Amino acid sequence: MTLLEVIVSVAIVAMMALLIYGAFDSLARGRRGEALRADRARQGRQAIARMVREFSSAFLTGHQPLVVSQQTRITAFVGEDSTQFDRVDFASFAHRRLDRDAKESDQAEVGYAVVDDPAVEGKKDLIRREQTPIDLEPRRGGTTAVLAEDIESFELRYLDPLTGLWTDRWDTTQISGQPNRLPLEVSIKLTLKNAKDADPLKFETKLVLPMREPLTFGNAR
Repeated sequence: MTLLEVIVSVAIVAMMALLIYGAFDSLARGRRGEALRADRARQGRQAIARMVREFSSAFLTGHQPLVVSQQTRITAFVGEDSTQFDRVDFASFAHRRLDRDAKESDQAEVGYAVVDDPAVEGKKDLIRREQTPIDLEPRRGGTTAVLAEDIESFELRYLDPLTGLWTDRWDTTQISGQPNRLPLEVSIKLTLKNAKDADPLKFETKLVLPMREPLTFGNAR
């Protein structure tokens, strides 16, 4: 074989290797992108499922001491409207006891809000707040955890059973709001940013709140 034939052969082998590498790299990138999209979809579904479960356990209580100074907790349902990222805080039978024989009830303050990710500029995360036991500050305290990352929008609406209309706000603590009653239904819309060059993932659901009136066990109605 001449030197020219060797050079041509090496060039052909190198070109074939480059084409094969490109094909495998494209396949690997496609699989990574699909895995990322599947993970984002799973995260959105799990966030919606958890919110539905905890909204369905929302409650108010009419059991309060006669002396105001002896009051140790306030149950409330407060939903704030924002242009793109809403917030809600409410009392719910949502606390899970993880330790056997723990001196804990299933009552807790639960809140959902969208905050800036401190590690990534411009990134918004949906967080869940839980405070147990319930205290006198229904919108503060407790621990927070990320429920879904990289949020594009989070919208909540509430169906008022008295008017039959949907409203963007709900406040059981104010006379001018909806004192001592919960909405009939809650509408949840959650939009997550997707993988690069992919359309946003949109999740939407409605649920009925079964315990709309304050709990008054043992009291005549």
